[in-house]
Amino acid sequence: MTIKITGHWVSACTQQVLLVLYEKDVEFELKNIDWSTVEHKSEPHLKNQPFGQIPFIDDDGFILFECRAIGRYIATKYADQGPKLLPDPSDLKAVALFEQAASIEQSNFDSYAGAIAHEKYYNPMQGFPTNEAAYQRNLDILNAKLDGYERILSKQKYLAGDELTLADLWHLPYSDVAEIIAPQLLESHPKFNEWYQGLKARPSWVKVKDFIQQSMKA
Repeated sequence: MTIKITGHWVSACTQQVLLVLYEKDVEFELKNIDWSTVEHKSEPHLKNQPFGQIPFIDDDGFILFECRAIGRYIATKYADQGPKLLPDPSDLKAVALFEQAASIEQSNFDSYAGAIAHEKYYNPMQGFPTNEAAYQRNLDILNAKLDGYERILSKQKYLAGDELTLADLWHLPYSDVAEIIAPQLLESHPKFNEWYQGLKARPSWVKVKDFIQQSMKA
């Protein structure tokens, strides 16, 4: 069964979902919303995503939104395909370490990496000015946060231990943008950069990038 996604290829949250689908080798169809008509705020969209955001999926009539919830759903439903990406639910400590890693990504990375991406990447793409003060403030915070990543990744291969999980993969879209707009962040955090470069080389992310390139040409 093909999973239908409503989102947009430029969206980091949509890219997170595509990444997990490629990791699990699951067929999908992406319907790109029309930004020009503010489609994501329309009544039909709001029936499936009450906050007017993207993405959401339709899996044979089952509607689910929030990219991290979607990632967990796909990884669980297709547990026997591709890498596990989630710990064994019977392993309490492994589950706790995964949830810790997932919290790290959301609390110590996403907000700040997303903020600098919007100021220096997405805003210029849409013709909006950059708020330099906001960019620098979030860049400074993220720079300090990555020091914590250095401490973690100096002791283990991935955020939750020695096994790849969704918590690692969720970093890829904004790390990819950060490498473009603020390469000094990665250069000054070698353990983070080594970890990121390993994730970036995964076939699933290469496929996401190829998908983006093809979508840009369409």
